Amino acid sequence: MPQPPALEPAELPSDAVEVGRIADAWGVKGWFKVLPYSSDPGALFASRSWFLQPAHKGGKSFFSGTVLLPIRQARTHSDAVVAWAHGVDDRDAAEALRGARIFVPRESFPATSDDEYYWVDLIGLAVVNREGVALGTVSELLPTGPQTTLVLSYEHEGKPCERMVPFVSAYVDKVDLAGRRITVDWQPDY
Repeated sequence: MPQPPALEPAELPSDAVEVGRIADAWGVKGWFKVLPYSSDPGALFASRSWFLQPAHKGGKSFFSGTVLLPIRQARTHSDAVVAWAHGVDDRDAAEALRGARIFVPRESFPATSDDEYYWVDLIGLAVVNREGVALGTVSELLPTGPQTTLVLSYEHEGKPCERMVPFVSAYVDKVDLAGRRITVDWQPDY
C-alpha cells in the first residue's frame, strides 16, 4: 500500500486554474509524471507550489479538499512532464498522488505577448461582429488542426445553440480582455 506524503491543507486561491493531473510515479526517488492540460506547461514550471484536489471520479485519494504541494523541481523529460515535491521522497509517496488534480494561481502563468491569450481567459467573453450583433459567449475552444476554434453558446427562439468561429486573425478583429469582449468579422448566418 502506497505511503501518502504529509500534505498541509490549503485554501484554493480564487484565481486558481486547473492545469493538469498527476499520472503516476516516475522512478524510485519520489518523482511523478504529470499530464498537463496544455501543450505549453509553462504555468506548471513557473509555480513553486501546486494546489491539489482529489480526482473527480473513481480515483482513490488519501486526502480530501485542497492541499498544498511544494515543488522542488518540474521539467520536461522526453514527451512528458515530471516533477518532484518536498515530502515526496520515494516511489510509494509518489504513487499515493496518482490522479490528483493540479491547480496553480493564474498569477503564476507566464506573461503572454500581444496577440497571445490563455484559453481560460477567453471562456465567458461575449462575441460580437463588426456591426455590433451579439453572436454568443465563448463556452470552449477546440484545437482543430492548424488553428483553434471558438465555440459560442447562444439562444435562438428559446433553444440553446452553438456557433463556431475560427480564432484566427482573418476573422478576429479585437480581443478586449478587460472589456470581456471579442469583435469578429463573422455573420450570424455563417
